[in-house]
Amino acid sequence: MTAGTQTDSDFAFAGLATPEVEPAEHIQALAAGPDPLGALAGLLGTWKGHGFNAIWRPHHPADQQDRFLELNMTNETLAFTRINGPIPNRGLAMADINMFGLTYMQQISEASTGAGLHIEPGIWAAVPPTADPKEPASVVRMASIPHGTTILAQGVAQVIQGGPQNIPNNNILPFFTGTPAPANGDFNSVAQTFTELNLSQPTQFRFVAPGVTQNIVKNPNSVLQNALKSSLQGTTMKSRTFLHVATDHSSINAGGGTANTAFLAASGNPPGGNAKATQVQATFWIETIAGTGGQPDKHQLQYTQLVMLDFNGIHWPHVTVGTLVKQ
Repeated sequence: MTAGTQTDSDFAFAGLATPEVEPAEHIQALAAGPDPLGALAGLLGTWKGHGFNAIWRPHHPADQQDRFLELNMTNETLAFTRINGPIPNRGLAMADINMFGLTYMQQISEASTGAGLHIEPGIWAAVPPTADPKEPASVVRMASIPHGTTILAQGVAQVIQGGPQNIPNNNILPFFTGTPAPANGDFNSVAQTFTELNLSQPTQFRFVAPGVTQNIVKNPNSVLQNALKSSLQGTTMKSRTFLHVATDHSSINAGGGTANTAFLAASGNPPGGNAKATQVQATFWIETIAGTGGQPDKHQLQYTQLVMLDFNGIHWPHVTVGTLVKQ
């Protein structure tokens, strides 16, 4: 196995022969056409950069306070490797389909201390349109989280010329089960209940890494917005690839879901387990920024991700953002 990859270089999927096409002939035909990864091809390679992580963690004993807010500035490496060959999906209601994918490994550390925060092995795959179920072409992300959660998030991909794209605002405002999610403008009112959001108010139930500001807490995506503005000074964006996936069965796609270990998900007192991941949504932008002064184009990957953690009857947004440059 080559260093930095997750599969052997000579490994390749090859489905069983069919009356119509032999596997070797199928692979040769694919090699002659456009990249079967489609929009996902832009992810290939190793990316490094920085970002921000915010997580509401459950706190024990809960009679003191049920939550602890952790705010980190981060360093990140994200490496993608192609999976050779078509990945067969066997059909019953319709003929077999082939997916094409890549493996990835994500590693995130606290910027100020170097302490590890997160590793995530997984797979991205391109899924063709299907007749039964009737679904458009899509992309899917399958991820394993070492704390005891797996996710399958499915959604859309689009390649767009020009830019820059609009990166929307977001927030980490908690809200009670059965109530709507608060908007960014609700920050001050929510912070009256969840005082950890107010960095000027001392508390033993919050960790704030060097570099975290009140504006970042109010809008984690401001880290992406500022990084993009800096990247485009004196140049332009030539193209961008938009990837958006989610685990809830929404209008994006009918597939997806989360699964948690018994420790995280078990019901009891307090209700909802210790910290159950119930929903994940993520948006990735693969950006090609024009080189200046004879320099080559810059390839930049930005993403924002929301994981909803449920404990003690409240939805707690866990937001991670990053701006990475292809190595």
